[in-house]
Amino acid sequence: MSKIKSLQHPISITAIASVSPLGVSLEEAWKSYQNKVHCIAKKKFPNFSAFVAELTPEGKQEIEHLRQSDNKYRALDDTVLFAIYAARKAMHNAQWNAKDNFGINIGSSRGATQLFETYYDQFLNSQTAETLSSPTTTLGNISSWVAHDLQTQGPEISHSITCSTALHALLNGIAWINSGMCSKFLVGGSEAPLTPFTVAQMQALKIYSKSKSDYPCRALDLDKTRNSMVLGEGASVACLEQGQQENALAIIKGIGYATEVLEHNVSLSADGECFQRSMTMALGDISPKDIDLIITHTPGTIKGDLAEINAIKQIFCNKIPSLTTNKWKVGHTLGTSGMLSIEFAILMLQHQSFVSAPFFKGKPPKSINNILVNAVGFGGNAVTILLSK
Repeated sequence: MSKIKSLQHPISITAIASVSPLGVSLEEAWKSYQNKVHCIAKKKFPNFSAFVAELTPEGKQEIEHLRQSDNKYRALDDTVLFAIYAARKAMHNAQWNAKDNFGINIGSSRGATQLFETYYDQFLNSQTAETLSSPTTTLGNISSWVAHDLQTQGPEISHSITCSTALHALLNGIAWINSGMCSKFLVGGSEAPLTPFTVAQMQALKIYSKSKSDYPCRALDLDKTRNSMVLGEGASVACLEQGQQENALAIIKGIGYATEVLEHNVSLSADGECFQRSMTMALGDISPKDIDLIITHTPGTIKGDLAEINAIKQIFCNKIPSLTTNKWKVGHTLGTSGMLSIEFAILMLQHQSFVSAPFFKGKPPKSINNILVNAVGFGGNAVTILLSK
């Protein structure tokens, strides 16, 4: 398996901000994590209903206010508006300004789902396309509009690597910083997938929750007998800086990545081989026993959850760290999910308090110093980040 001794330079996360079912601030998110109440509810679509995790009422209000603040913004998809909102707050919290010429890489798994479905419905009825149907539905739209809003002059990158998109953005930011081409990077993911066709696609995969239990999404419940994935929406953006900054919320100590050979369009080997390789790479020379907890990807599917746990057992043997996830609470936010997990890790590092999943079996960590964060997308493209105080 691939190993790296360490990052070329220490990388600091000096700010992180989000808009999600947890709220619009780190304080709100942490308060939400203190209870075992999930953010999932049934949503009615034209021909069916499904469990989803939507933004809080305050979050929706903030996004609508942003939409109405500029005529140009009224034509943008929620993925773009979510990203602009989170990026503004992250930049403010990090005390950056446009003259810093920082880079931007904010990706999305699905992109402009709402606008695309709306424009396509109109096309089917009229056989003509709206003027803005192409430029407002491209993935590149996200980072370019964030750059426009923040008036920065640095590089702009958008991409889609399904559910590991946000953590791949983080990898890209680190690569730019370590290359010396940039000293700061704004990275993250944005997802607004709560649309009829997007939810129907997930239901067609037979992985979507139909549970009538107290927890529609049973992520990290290894005894479940039915798939229980639920979609959520939101954006999360982090500020990366070279070196170990005094105002760092956390330090990135290791990075790992791997891809499996495809056996099926959504395949992941039973032993999570891509996770094994990505975690091994992220650990480098750090002993597995020094990891206090792992924030798992575990989307709530039977095979997906077990594959990751099997990979963890292979790496950590009989000394498995504490495990937790936030998907039981906020659903699977696809391309955003990895960065929401990074935010989750930072909150636990800051507060030195472990937040367990309802189905957690095992001892909580004695202290929280080193956290592994996992993400993987369709096709087995895993990323692991090692965060420390």
